[in-house]
Amino acid sequence: MRLDAMSCLSPTSARVDAPFAPARPEDLCYGFTLPAGPRSPGVARAVSRTILGAHGLAEVTEPVVQVVSELTTSAYRLSLTKEMYVSLRYRDSALRVTVHDGHPRHTPSRLGAICVLNRRVSLRLLDEVVRACRGEWGIGGDREPGGGTRMWAVLPRAGARAYQRAGT
Repeated sequence: MRLDAMSCLSPTSARVDAPFAPARPEDLCYGFTLPAGPRSPGVARAVSRTILGAHGLAEVTEPVVQVVSELTTSAYRLSLTKEMYVSLRYRDSALRVTVHDGHPRHTPSRLGAICVLNRRVSLRLLDEVVRACRGEWGIGGDREPGGGTRMWAVLPRAGARAYQRAGT
């Protein structure tokens, strides 16, 4: 009995591993770590453009890249550690961007509230882009393992597409 190599692969693996198979938006799930340095927002923008193009999402590149840029710039400026983590995902017809930096939570809650307010004020452009795309964004949430701060934004594909079309 001869065993064909393709029979050992699941239908999904065969499709994804096929030469030059286009990646689908639903397969977009990337995470990468960058140094918390001045060049990192530019690297994050370039990587995001490549990922979005590879997954057939060029129609939403500009707003997503702007969100990535704003979040990574904030992380670079405020992180007390040497790294930041960026996550790009596509779920439920929306693009999700998450950035985690090493800025610790403040034990006095009042100081923590001032710190979050300062971060929110510095993210005014992000707020404008996310609102224009009919999305949502936030800072924090559940406690992060090892400390640090998580910022996130969700851009519905339809809203981001309309935003990009309006800007061209």
